Amino acid sequence: MTGGTVAAIDLGATSGRVIVGHVTADRVAVDVIRRFPNAAIETPDGLHWSMLDLYRQAGAGLNDAVCGAPDLASVGIDTWACDYALMRRDRLLGAPYCYRDERTATAVEEIHRVCPPDELYRRNGLQYLPFTSLYQLAADRSSGFLELADRFLMLPDLISFWLTGVMAAERTNASTTGLLSAHSRDWDRGLAADVGITPALLSPLADPGTAMGGLCPSARRTIDAPHLQVTTVGSHDTASAVVALPTPDPDVAYISCGTWSLVGVELEDPILTDAARMAGFTNELGVDNRVRFLHNVIGLWILSETVRDWERDGTSVDLSLLIAQAADVTDPVPIFDADDREFLTSGDMVARIGRHLRSHGAPVPHSRPAFIRCILASLAEVYARTIRDAASLSATSIKSVHIVGGGSQNALLCQLTADATGLPTFAGPVEATAIGNVMVQARSLGWITGDLEVLRDRIASSFPTRRYTPRQASR
Repeated sequence: MTGGTVAAIDLGATSGRVIVGHVTADRVAVDVIRRFPNAAIETPDGLHWSMLDLYRQAGAGLNDAVCGAPDLASVGIDTWACDYALMRRDRLLGAPYCYRDERTATAVEEIHRVCPPDELYRRNGLQYLPFTSLYQLAADRSSGFLELADRFLMLPDLISFWLTGVMAAERTNASTTGLLSAHSRDWDRGLAADVGITPALLSPLADPGTAMGGLCPSARRTIDAPHLQVTTVGSHDTASAVVALPTPDPDVAYISCGTWSLVGVELEDPILTDAARMAGFTNELGVDNRVRFLHNVIGLWILSETVRDWERDGTSVDLSLLIAQAADVTDPVPIFDADDREFLTSGDMVARIGRHLRSHGAPVPHSRPAFIRCILASLAEVYARTIRDAASLSATSIKSVHIVGGGSQNALLCQLTADATGLPTFAGPVEATAIGNVMVQARSLGWITGDLEVLRDRIASSFPTRRYTPRQASR
């Protein structure tokens, strides 16, 4: 058999999708079957995810997929990183926290007293982010909540468990927890014990492309797909997105552009130097044990929060129109550091950007199109700075930039990125995460053979990209 149909459950921090992938001998295509919203819910004890509702929506999407493709062979799950569920005897202990919850402040200090940041980086290779799973687990330990659990599962692993009854930790997402060794690429049980996290909480690791089994009885009662199997993929959504880079060329930088922008290069080995740590680079695992050497940029979250601010009076904002108008702005706009952590949380984004600009002696744009251009130009400058740092730290000669994900549809951002980097910039595919998810499943099922470069060559022939050439005047 040289092809077939699989499904991807792709859950993001603002929305979820069930997507069907059709794989043939020489092409791959994807169709969005179901979309549904996702948002953190604030309760008296903090921000939480409604995982039961996401599971219900994902199951409904799988039923829709089976209606159109009765021969659906497999499903893979990917989500954002860092967040997890606490389990006790196979039961979910409460709604998982959202990474934007602020409960980790004291936990960060506690962890760093036991394992200073430089030592921690040498062990796990991760950029400091206050919501890394390691710090969240420490916060749960301090509250006494962790004592109730006998296992923790990253969110894609939770959905896989609900579908199959099998608990495992997919390796690419495990590498975002802070508890995976950058050297052995296995759990650092010594680090877990040092910081007071019981190693028994850690599930057995599974690589992308592992068959987890068919649907368990509870899943079969709601999902009419008796022959469907669950296959691990790059369950950290960026790991799947990077699979879908439509080029086999190693000398490229990528920007997986969405709520967050993950900017970096793909390497064979981690870079664990103090220079990499101080520059804020992380070493996360990708499919086929590649290293995603990247920096997390706050990304289009700033843009979406700005629009949300403008809509608080009940008016609707047409973002596509504003971006088109922003492209026509000819006067210079101020640039701010779009990677500043003050933009991480929600609320009052417009006011925070204004304060940031004024505190740095820069004017605040008066019109909304100019404000939008200011945000996008600032993001492009961060991308360019990050790409220069990635090239220097990894001794890589970067020849082009590839923007994948939803942000690749933003023509102004893509052009500004080409201008800021001085490099040809290619946009697409939009559904990179789902495509990478589908391709790993297809290879696991034997429909495709070869390494990542073979998968990428198939993707490049199936999905066109748009090229943006740097404008010298802008440089």
